[in-house]
Amino acid sequence: MRNTKKQIIDFVKNNNQVSAHKIAANLGVSRQMIHRHLSDLVEKDIIYKIGKAPRVFYLLQTSVSEDNTHQVDIGDDLKIDIDNNFLTITPDGQRKEGLEGFVYWCNKQKLPIKKTAKEYVKTLEKYNHFKSEGLIDGLLKINNTFKNVFLDKLFYLDFYSIERFGKTKLGQLLLYSKQSQNRELIKELSSVIKPKIQKIIKDNNIDALSFIPPTVKREIQLMKELERFLDLKVNKVDLLKIKSDIMVPQKTLNKLEDRVKNAQSTISVSDNIKYNKILLIDDAVGSGATLNETAKKIKDIGVAKKVIGLAITGSFKGFDVISEV
Repeated sequence: MRNTKKQIIDFVKNNNQVSAHKIAANLGVSRQMIHRHLSDLVEKDIIYKIGKAPRVFYLLQTSVSEDNTHQVDIGDDLKIDIDNNFLTITPDGQRKEGLEGFVYWCNKQKLPIKKTAKEYVKTLEKYNHFKSEGLIDGLLKINNTFKNVFLDKLFYLDFYSIERFGKTKLGQLLLYSKQSQNRELIKELSSVIKPKIQKIIKDNNIDALSFIPPTVKREIQLMKELERFLDLKVNKVDLLKIKSDIMVPQKTLNKLEDRVKNAQSTISVSDNIKYNKILLIDDAVGSGATLNETAKKIKDIGVAKKVIGLAITGSFKGFDVISEV
């Protein structure tokens, strides 16, 4: 068995990217046995797979010898913080979490691991200082950005990115859930954020919620899938995206006044049922123009007395454009 696994590793190494069928055919071993060995090698992080059935390919995990994760001693406290918070996605689509991901990232950046680990945790602490009960109050930034604010509250579940170290774990999940249109990732994202959203609904006596509709047409829409996976047992207010000859995504606009104009012209409230408090959910907040202008429309037609905004992630300061999401 050990010899067969070595043959598989050597074959994958020599052929770069191969299917289980090709491995079985060349080694003269049953596909059932090959799949069993491949699963074990993937679990041990010796090889990794890409693609989806029926087009699945296996590659050698070249970073194993470079990372030496198990040989890294940074202390238990640092390791716990990194294991709980760090996630990176490699250029070829591999997901690396916790200390393994951090070591990979440090090696790629040519940074000393232990020293950088201390700096990372210190940076986390700086940003966590803005959180209260796991939520970030984004209303101060909105008040400093807009002359007229129509949101009564605004929360972020996390920052989209932090200085030097880039996207947060939630930022990574959000970005790749949306860009890859991967339902499994969206489902995972939903499971991470659902308890926090339920707490917001309970603590703020929310009696209805609404999801900001997408601008860019995709086969799998993040907000629609989130709504389905979250399955929140609360009344829903429907918002419609007003179509024009050319749809302009907010993220392509760099001027605040352009974002405000875009939000004013592209979203319509289709309900007329009256509520006390509505929770308005968006994926990411850069300027906050979309949430603020949508809150105005909801209030103008009397659908709700108060509107509380919620973004999965938000920017740290100023008119910081989150252009990827």
